[in-house]
Amino acid sequence: MGWCGQYDRTAWAHGTLTPCITETTLAPLLVLLAATVLVTQLRRLAVLARRPYLDTKHIGAADILACVCYAALALSHAGWLVYWLVVRGAPFEVFFEACLLAVWLAAEAVAAVGCMRHVTLQLKLLTWPALVVYAWAVYTHALMLAERWGERPHVARALVVSSALQLAVLVCAAVAECLRAPSAGEAAVLKQALLSGGSGAVPAQSLSTDSRRKRTRPWWALLVTAVAYVWPTTPLQQLRAALCVVLLGAMRLINLAVPILYRDVVNTFSETSERARTDGDRPAEHFTLYQVFFPYVALYLGAAFLQGGAGTGSIGLLNNLRNWLWIPISQSAYRTIALDLFLHVLDLDLKFHLMRKTGEVTRIMDRGTASIQNILSTVLFSIVPQLFDIVAACIFIAAALEGWIAVIVFITLGSYILLTVYLTEWRTKYRRDLNKYDNAKGARVTDALLNYETVKYFNNETLERDNFAKAIDDYQRVEYKLTTSLNYLNILQSVIIFSGLVAGLTVCSKGVAEGRLTVGDAVLFITLMQQLYAPLNYFGSYYRTIQQQLIDVENTFDLLAAHASIQDRPGAAELMPEECSLEFDSVVYSYAAGSPVLKGVSFACPGGQTLALVGATGSGKSTALRLIFRFYDPLSGAVRIDGQDVRDVTQASLRSAMAVVPQDTVLFNDTIMYNIRYGRPSASDEEVYDAARAASLHDSIISRFPQQYDTVVGERGLRLSGGEKQRVACARAILKNPRVLLLDEATSALDTLTEQRIQGALKAMRADRTTIIVAHRLSTITDADVIIVLKEGEVWERGTHAELVAQRGLYAEMWARQAEAARAGNASAASLADVGADAGMSANASAASLAEDAL
Repeated sequence: MGWCGQYDRTAWAHGTLTPCITETTLAPLLVLLAATVLVTQLRRLAVLARRPYLDTKHIGAADILACVCYAALALSHAGWLVYWLVVRGAPFEVFFEACLLAVWLAAEAVAAVGCMRHVTLQLKLLTWPALVVYAWAVYTHALMLAERWGERPHVARALVVSSALQLAVLVCAAVAECLRAPSAGEAAVLKQALLSGGSGAVPAQSLSTDSRRKRTRPWWALLVTAVAYVWPTTPLQQLRAALCVVLLGAMRLINLAVPILYRDVVNTFSETSERARTDGDRPAEHFTLYQVFFPYVALYLGAAFLQGGAGTGSIGLLNNLRNWLWIPISQSAYRTIALDLFLHVLDLDLKFHLMRKTGEVTRIMDRGTASIQNILSTVLFSIVPQLFDIVAACIFIAAALEGWIAVIVFITLGSYILLTVYLTEWRTKYRRDLNKYDNAKGARVTDALLNYETVKYFNNETLERDNFAKAIDDYQRVEYKLTTSLNYLNILQSVIIFSGLVAGLTVCSKGVAEGRLTVGDAVLFITLMQQLYAPLNYFGSYYRTIQQQLIDVENTFDLLAAHASIQDRPGAAELMPEECSLEFDSVVYSYAAGSPVLKGVSFACPGGQTLALVGATGSGKSTALRLIFRFYDPLSGAVRIDGQDVRDVTQASLRSAMAVVPQDTVLFNDTIMYNIRYGRPSASDEEVYDAARAASLHDSIISRFPQQYDTVVGERGLRLSGGEKQRVACARAILKNPRVLLLDEATSALDTLTEQRIQGALKAMRADRTTIIVAHRLSTITDADVIIVLKEGEVWERGTHAELVAQRGLYAEMWARQAEAARAGNASAASLADVGADAGMSANASAASLAEDAL
């Protein structure tokens, strides 16, 4: 018995693809696809296995359904395999059932391993193509039964029932695969592995914008990563993507059919015109419009309508339909990358934001978002179709026309593509330099605008202009090299195309002259050359676009792959604040190696009390606050709240229990209402008004601003005075109503009267919560329960205000110095001193009062 047994060896018979040829072709393809999916999912499993602390995924109904479906399919094919072996079926039938058995056994193994490991291993790429195969099998077996060919009736009937059941089971498996989705933790781990190329995340501080740094991944790996990153994940969008691919394939066939039909139209017109004329004794023939118009003219017009512009390259029906289907996919890709970038940059630690220029980061985000959004459509709808059109046209020319023409086309295309790739790769270094200088130019503008007042204070407009001019000169120098190299490339490409066209038309002209080629063949060659060289012209442009986008994508992926040095530990618990006692236990921290800012600092603040940190500039006061808020982690020692190390709790729960009034308040370019409500977004308007009143801000808003709380404060809050900005920060903290309050020079920008009012409000807030105050004005912390005096990163003194003054140490010296400065330089303080003297206060007490009121 031959391989096909009783079936025809032809590809098409009885209104369907013949089982022998089709099953022989599809079976190994499914095995290859299953092997690819299996390897991909095993790699996925290996990545997830390195994160044993990942949240355990519960086995759902979809997971169980998928396992049952794959087992049922494997059992079904095992039964048919045994049957064909027993009855000595055709070899291709045994081969087909054996291949399908292996495919579904592998699928069952992958699904079972996923369930046992509590991870999601997806097989959508296998189940959806398999649906097409099983749908064909149902159709073909139904034809066998209806037309009584192929297998015997009872076997055909069994095949129809079995194929229908297999298709139904596979539909259930496909639905289950759509319902199975990785958990948030799995998705984050897989995305991090994808972005880092399997090498793990890189520290945020190690990122560099140096365009000459050694690349860790080639361009094609970046391209694959970009496509995988934005490929649609929802079933509806995947269906849209599949339809786009189908329309893309249809366009390739139409692009090849248009010149062939055009050749037939020319030959029809030529032959009809010749026969319709009288030629000697031969009478003219009469042709109707139908005879001339059908079939070639009608088919050509239909194909040209679908293609667009009768082959001129304009957008046709199919391309418009494809573009319409692609719109939601493109929007989803933009939304995904934009949100991921935005949230990721916000999640990076303070060190990253202090070391990187904001202008550079925003430009990386803007360019990367646009590039990743466009790269998928560029590759799928421009690069791949053009390559397919080139290959298809070359094969057709070689088969339908003379061999010399095929040789000319091959040499022309090969030279063009190699030259384009080589010179574009060479030009890439200029593009990287251009990006670097573009970032520097943008950062220079951003710095100057953000420091507008400083520029004006020092009358340095000319200096900023010179700096910006130098940045422009650096940018334009590289831009000139980049543009010049592009002109060189275009000239060389034009020479290659013209040479190929001359050689091809010469051979074609000789063939027509010698009668080997018809007029239609010559027209076919010219039309094919136009369609062939048109994508070639765009190929260089698209390749350059891809290269430029990949450079932007590389920077973006470096940014996304960066990890913050401050991260939640595996299994971090929620902070459960009770008394909110605070403890520093031998804390050591340094910004640079060998220069510790805090040297074994230890102190404690019982819950509900106020602790003040004082000391000279650089003694470590603000650093201590940042350690409490966990912007940094100690190099050694621990910071504890209610006995819980802040490194062992989640950052979200830690920071939700705290509110900070910083020394330098920066506001959002939004309304006053928005900036105050930022402390608690769910707060009502009345609660915002109450917080503003408590911060002595409400009356100022009502009287000064016509739009009152709807007044936009400007970038960084520049429309408000320094005192008003600080009062907004105080109101925001009051509105949050935290368990732990951190005040970093909270009233440093306020006048004496306003400071006294806010200190009263803050004192009321401090009554039932732990408060940490960093202060230079010692008069603001005289009522603190504990005062810690820091000197050169060490605890120098500790105690209450009265105790420290009595010790006559560093604190007492600072207190006396501030009192002396108040007596010497403040006239209003002098008048207050007279009032104090009339009350019978001693001289020293009067000095202390002066310091309190003046400071």
